[in-house]
Amino acid sequence: MMWWLWLVAGIALLAIEMLTPGGFFTIFFGVSAVLVGLLARLGLAGPPWMQWVLFSVLSVVSLLLFRKPLLEWMAKREKRHPEVDTLLGETAVVLQDVAEGGVGKAELRGTSWNARSATGATLPTGTRCRVVRVDGLTLWLQPD
Repeated sequence: MMWWLWLVAGIALLAIEMLTPGGFFTIFFGVSAVLVGLLARLGLAGPPWMQWVLFSVLSVVSLLLFRKPLLEWMAKREKRHPEVDTLLGETAVVLQDVAEGGVGKAELRGTSWNARSATGATLPTGTRCRVVRVDGLTLWLQPD
């Protein structure tokens, strides 16, 4: 097989991996195809049958060796990112009056959020409040 076909196939497989939700399967086949293409370009891959053997062995070995550690690394990385629920207990500043039973605006971590009063009382602009509940993009606030 011509070396550039391996590269095209590898890039296509890597693109498929990027377009599909994370199972981390085709990435190993894509990288293996690119490696075989580079080896074929350098004249180190041998005849087409040997290229297919190299591709198969590299794909399976890399899948078996690297998939599980990659998934574990991604899981640890996900845990490090704060979830919205971690906003509970943080302090927000009211940007726009929150009327009784109404919706206003509050600033938290440099972002403007919809805000409601958890106590039912009016929260005037500039009031520092504690986040007691997060409902979608709405913060439920209680004055400090």
